Amino acid sequence: MSGETPDLREKGLPPAMMVIEVVALSLEAPRRLPPWLKVPAPGGAEYARVREVLRDSGLHTVCEEAGCPNIGECFRAGAATFLILGDVCTRSCRFCAVKTGRPAPVNPDEARRVAEAIASLGLRHAVVTAVTRDDLPDGGASVFAEVVRQVRRLSPGTTVELLIPDLKGDWQALAAIMETRPDVLNHNVETVPRLYRRVRPQAVYERSLAVLRQAKKSWSDAITKSGLMVGLGEEREELRAVMADLRAVDCDALTLGQYLRPNPQHLPVARFYPPEEFAEMAKEARSLGFRHVESGPLVRSSYRAARLAAGS
Repeated sequence: MSGETPDLREKGLPPAMMVIEVVALSLEAPRRLPPWLKVPAPGGAEYARVREVLRDSGLHTVCEEAGCPNIGECFRAGAATFLILGDVCTRSCRFCAVKTGRPAPVNPDEARRVAEAIASLGLRHAVVTAVTRDDLPDGGASVFAEVVRQVRRLSPGTTVELLIPDLKGDWQALAAIMETRPDVLNHNVETVPRLYRRVRPQAVYERSLAVLRQAKKSWSDAITKSGLMVGLGEEREELRAVMADLRAVDCDALTLGQYLRPNPQHLPVARFYPPEEFAEMAKEARSLGFRHVESGPLVRSSYRAARLAAGS
């Protein structure tokens, strides 16, 4: 591999497929992706239907904005992770493909449109996340809360999972979200504390743990969830320590997945973990008391998220 990005437009691929192919090529020149990280190109009737609903609604998904490698599998299953509060983040994490800059004003009709799209797709479990909006007084908490209310109005049988930013530690804003009783409250710690300054410089490890702790305080029956990327230079002992920290704040569920470099401006991959090592980490996590664990090279925060809500 030369390390140069091919012009995928010449292949006639739609934008989402371009993203997947770029991820598959990895830009880790001269290194090639191991075989367990190869994914088939997305397609099929259900994939096309989901894309059409999303396009017609004018909504964003993290599946497309962040170049998720599971977009084909999830869209074919009729699932999508909605991205609210626009598509521009106020933070500059060095692992994330979402755009960074000055966001546009919040669309006051966004929550209703998300709920309508969820109803149109007939989702049994809906996952909603957002860019980080440090420019908003409540970090966007009121919009998260309104999404839950609108989904419950239009799709009362649908379970709702929220993947939220840290809200800069604003517990009043978090309480406004928890008052709506989301079925799952997810906040990712992302990496080990030693790497925070390098990987997510505007975040604080202890604050992320506190979000999960405070969510349980706001509603003791809440199912809380967090996620870790591996392959950024962490050690296995550090990962075990983070898992223990998460259990100490009564976090119920954990996702573990391989970091993939979105483009050359992002951090390089330090190591590709083989599938058997993900199986070992899953076993460690379960031994610590996590009630649900998804662990694998292509696992992302909302991968097969409905399993947790369904108790499977």
